[in-house]
Amino acid sequence: MNRVEIAFEGKTQPWRKRAESFITKILDRLGKRNWNLSVLFCGSPTIRSLNARYRRRDESTDVLSFSLGESCGSRFFPGDIVISLETLKENAEYFAVPQDEELRRLLIHGILHLEGMDHAGNEPGEPMLVLQERLLEEFSVLHIME
Repeated sequence: MNRVEIAFEGKTQPWRKRAESFITKILDRLGKRNWNLSVLFCGSPTIRSLNARYRRRDESTDVLSFSLGESCGSRFFPGDIVISLETLKENAEYFAVPQDEELRRLLIHGILHLEGMDHAGNEPGEPMLVLQERLLEEFSVLHIME
């Protein structure tokens, strides 16, 4: 059984349980078992600070994945996902997609990074991004924010 811990910088959002459920379904679909995954939703200043500190990029971003990859007994601790709700909103406006869709995309993106996948750029043909969009489509009936 997978476990998901969600934290919010500031006010907890009413869609927290739906986010946990969505993440669990993605992990199950990917065949992940006994994962303990944590997700932090924050603002742009926090993610910018993390990006500068750990990636040497002094700029805001939408999602960061911090891989841990450790086991304790039967539990696996893949790491942490951090998502900027402000940047998520900006991305949704820029790409003309609902915020809910962008949230699901970022969660899947973070999970795939923790699974060990990566991408050299943002070209649609990148294998990780192809899988990301396929999962997004497969789970398009699930909504988190709405």
